[in-house]
Amino acid sequence: MAPRPYILAETTWQHVKAAAYEVVVLPWGATEAHNYHLPYATDNYQCDYIAAEAARLAWEAGAKVVVLPTIPFGVNTGQLDITLDINLNPSTQLAILRDVVQVLARQGIPKLVVLNGHGGNDFRQHLRELQAEFPAVFLCTVNWFKAVDRSQFFVAPGDHADALETSAMLHIAPALVRPLA
Repeated sequence: MAPRPYILAETTWQHVKAAAYEVVVLPWGATEAHNYHLPYATDNYQCDYIAAEAARLAWEAGAKVVVLPTIPFGVNTGQLDITLDINLNPSTQLAILRDVVQVLARQGIPKLVVLNGHGGNDFRQHLRELQAEFPAVFLCTVNWFKAVDRSQFFVAPGDHADALETSAMLHIAPALVRPLA
């Protein structure tokens, strides 16, 4: 596989120094149970894939974009009793985000898109707080799973390990999807 210049984990310092990135995408998922048929890292696989594909399209159109490694843990306060559902407290999430934004501000990278892949993560208040601290960096968040009206594609409502997430995983990593029965 050839390295993708818009995926930080695959590129080199030499390339990064010359790239003059203008937009950084930070995929943020979670590690949690997804019923019996999807893997614990479902949110991470999905976020990683969507970030990479969006960055590829943007890069090919001339954008100076780079995708950071996915943060694999999210806010899971509603599932604390489920074995190995890893919870980050919102204050921890804010601290990590602040450190990332501080690096971007110091290095003159003007835009950060937090690509959210987990319903328990809510970055809006964090970004409002950080925007006041770092006015030179444009901050925004996108919940990929809210980008379309689900009712256009799925009959049953749902939001966790549902038809949308299962369909996405069947496309992204079909070998990891197990039968429900």
